[in-house]
Amino acid sequence: MTQALQKLFTFDEFVEFLQFQNENICYELYDGNIIQMPQPKGKHEEIIAFLTAIFGYEFVRLNLKYGISNKGLLKPENKQSGYFPDILVLNLSNLVNEPRWQEESIVSNPESIPLVIEVVSTNWRDDYLKKLADYVRVASRREEMGIREYWIVDYGAFANKSLIGEDKQPTITIYSFNDEGEYQGKQFRGNDRIESPTLPIK
Repeated sequence: MTQALQKLFTFDEFVEFLQFQNENICYELYDGNIIQMPQPKGKHEEIIAFLTAIFGYEFVRLNLKYGISNKGLLKPENKQSGYFPDILVLNLSNLVNEPRWQEESIVSNPESIPLVIEVVSTNWRDDYLKKLADYVRVASRREEMGIREYWIVDYGAFANKSLIGEDKQPTITIYSFNDEGEYQGKQFRGNDRIESPTLPIK
């Protein structure tokens, strides 16, 4: 279960707070609230390790100047929030435009972040609702980041039926831009072939 501290923090206060914390405990900032994240289960970490290996191979194969950060802090623009995604894919060429990257490993420019992956745990609502709202952008709300692609990997079918279907199967939901420039979610289950705009089939 996530646990919040009692006062509201700015993003800069959160960054300072992190400097004095145990590295083995993960905290995130949700609209000024510092939240202690639950300890991940073994299966959660196995999936992250597998995806990291696959994506690293694909970046080389497709000659993409991308890399994966396991400690990068993602700050949504114009919000007092900060997240440590399970997999944060970086456009290495754009990091020169991130003023806080070299000293603090902080990214906030959507051009630096072609893809974010969250592997769902018991706090699934954060990934499906809160982080989705902050990572992607819809026409009616311009305060979100506009990251081009966001994966929600729900390996344990933790989410409710309204999000993953009546049969509650393990599901990967990928949000990305459609041809009209709007975000669209597509779900993959079982033996479905995953379609990723970031990693086109060649």
